[in-house]
Amino acid sequence: MQPFHLRFSQPDDVYRLKVSLLGAEPPIWRRLLVAQDVPLPRLHRILQVVMGWTDSHLHQFMVGDVRFGEPNREFEPSPIDYATIQLNQIAPRIGSTCIYEYDFGDGWEHLIEVEDTLPVESVTEPLPRCLDGERAGPPEDVGGPAGYANFLVALGDPDHLDHEDWRVRVGDGFDPSEYDPGRVNRMLARYAPRRSGTSGPRRPSRRS
Repeated sequence: MQPFHLRFSQPDDVYRLKVSLLGAEPPIWRRLLVAQDVPLPRLHRILQVVMGWTDSHLHQFMVGDVRFGEPNREFEPSPIDYATIQLNQIAPRIGSTCIYEYDFGDGWEHLIEVEDTLPVESVTEPLPRCLDGERAGPPEDVGGPAGYANFLVALGDPDHLDHEDWRVRVGDGFDPSEYDPGRVNRMLARYAPRRSGTSGPRRPSRRS
């Protein structure tokens, strides 16, 4: 594998990605536009927004057995430092896929697929941009796909022993069937290209 020397033939093209949360039933997915050369650390933060996570846990990208992420001595061998790696280096063409794993305890794996490329001049809205999606993301620390299935049962049954605990935890306004791309795009606005000398949003601390 030689991902570090690959570049898409049209460096200004925009990727249309489909991101699917593996193991979630009913399916949870997002479709978004990103610059094809988006750095992986920035893509991580974009995925946190579109999926509804809170960036409270560790994460990594994977292509086969090769892992990319923040160096971490607690996990040996440590993943390849992704600080300067771009998406088009690990997913160089239409049909390419990779995995984004978030929260090593719950083990949420997101399948990222390059569905299409668009000429940058055809994209009139700021990037990144969420085009569509289905269902709200799971709550943090719900216990992975199996725990999420149990959560949905408890939330939908007022007589369930865990119903009240989960209702209080996620709030009365939480609806697992809803997803609002407009709200997500307002949050993504912070990741649009910035003028030289400006900085991105502060990153919260994370645990495994």
